[in-house]
Amino acid sequence: MEPIKTLDALACPLPLANVDTDQLIPARFMKEPRSVGYGQFLLHDLRHDDQGQPRKEFILNHPKACESRILVARRNFGAGSSREAAVYALVDFGFRCVIAPSFGDIFSSNAVNNGLLPATLPEADIERLLAHLGEAPAPLRVDLEKCRIQAGELDLAFTIAPVWRTKLLNGWDDIDLTRQRGEQIERFAAAYVRLHPWLATTASREKVITRG
Repeated sequence: MEPIKTLDALACPLPLANVDTDQLIPARFMKEPRSVGYGQFLLHDLRHDDQGQPRKEFILNHPKACESRILVARRNFGAGSSREAAVYALVDFGFRCVIAPSFGDIFSSNAVNNGLLPATLPEADIERLLAHLGEAPAPLRVDLEKCRIQAGELDLAFTIAPVWRTKLLNGWDDIDLTRQRGEQIERFAAAYVRLHPWLATTASREKVITRG
C-alpha cells in the first residue's frame, strides 16, 4: 500500500450520521468483481434518485468530487455489517481519509488494512470543519505524522490508534507489521520448542532449533 504522511487535497463534506456499510455499497453490487471499480457504487442510493438519475445536489456528484481524497462525515460512520467492500468503494472512488467523530470498529480495521485513514475528531470540531467546507469540496490538509488537520484558520488534533498510525505511515498491512517482528518470533519459537519439545513434529523441531 502507498504510505500516508500528509494529504493536501480537496475534502468532501458529508453532513450525515450513521452512514452504514450498506449505504456505502448496497449489497446488490457486491456480486460484481472488484476489477470493475467499486467507486461507481459508493453511496449509490444516496447519489441517485428512484429513476437512477444522479442527484445534482449530492456532494459526490459535484464536478470536483472526483478530485477529492478526503471525506468529512458525522458520527458512527461505517456502522453495520462487516463488508470490506464498503472500504473498497471509498478507496476505488479515490478517498484516502475519512474524518468523523466515531467509526464502526470493523470498518476502521478494514480501512487501515486498505490504506484508508479513519481520523477521529470530537463532534464539535467536526461541526466546525463541516461549516468551513460548506457545500462543495474545499482544500484541507491532513498530517498523519503530527495528527493534525488544517483548513483555513482551523488547526485541529485528531486521534487514531498508535498501531494503525504506524501501519498507515509505512503502508503496512497486518502481515507487513508482523514481519517487523520476524527475529523476535523466531527466537520465541525456538525457545518454546526447547521447553516443550513434545508439541512440535520432528521436522518443525529441527527447523526451529537450526534457526535458533
